[in-house]
Amino acid sequence: MSEVKWIKLDNDIFNNRKIKQIEKMPDGDSIIVIWLKLLTLAGHVNDGGFIYITKDIPYTDQLLANEFDRPLATIQMALEVFRNFGMVDLHSNILHVSNWEEYQNIEGMEKIREQNRLRKQNQRVRQKQARLESHVTSRDSHATDIDIEKDIEKEIEKEDILSDKLDSAVKEIIFYLNEKTGKAFKATTKTTKEVISARVRDGFKIDDFKRVIDIKVAQWGKDPKMQEYLRPQTLFGTKMESYLQSQTKQETQIKTTVTDEEWEKYCKEHGWND
Repeated sequence: MSEVKWIKLDNDIFNNRKIKQIEKMPDGDSIIVIWLKLLTLAGHVNDGGFIYITKDIPYTDQLLANEFDRPLATIQMALEVFRNFGMVDLHSNILHVSNWEEYQNIEGMEKIREQNRLRKQNQRVRQKQARLESHVTSRDSHATDIDIEKDIEKEIEKEDILSDKLDSAVKEIIFYLNEKTGKAFKATTKTTKEVISARVRDGFKIDDFKRVIDIKVAQWGKDPKMQEYLRPQTLFGTKMESYLQSQTKQETQIKTTVTDEEWEKYCKEHGWND
């Protein structure tokens, strides 16, 4: 996701009760400047208010001190104030600006949406033109230009619907993965969409992806070395089918000590298929 060029600040920001309290603190002016720098840094990342160098390299207090050219003690004090005031929080050690939507420039976002709409519209025109040209040599002698155009429109609309459904599925799967692992993967990442799309083409359903997540979180979640493999590229790669067929140790233990009826009820409660 590309960085945003501006963020939104209310013109009465200095009448905000939290900001007024910060102003009264020692080094209050410096803390407010650090707050504004954090907002702009979140805009550079443009990932829902998360602030990081890369997903694998979150900002530490020292890195922020270097980035903002401020004493480490001042950065630490500022972050403590922000956390106490509910202005920032941490997700998997990644700093996050609370209520980030309040700082998004809606006008700027609308411009981006309009650009995306025009880009998609131009893409549809190119697709349509290319298919019309391909039909010139292979067209049915009884088909009219209008018939061909209608068929092409239906094909493109069907592809758009499938694309929207895939995007929705990716969002649901990644949301579930982040919820179970405490990580912050993005559903818009190209490699993530590609690996999930490949498995969808293989016939896997959303529940299959969630099942794999449950299995591998149970198997790897408490192992620091294996936790790094709780990521889309590993979970949903070519080994996904073998992961799906495996059982967690917890499942195996339960299945050896309960009746078939109890096991069936347990699976149903957890959304599993035996």
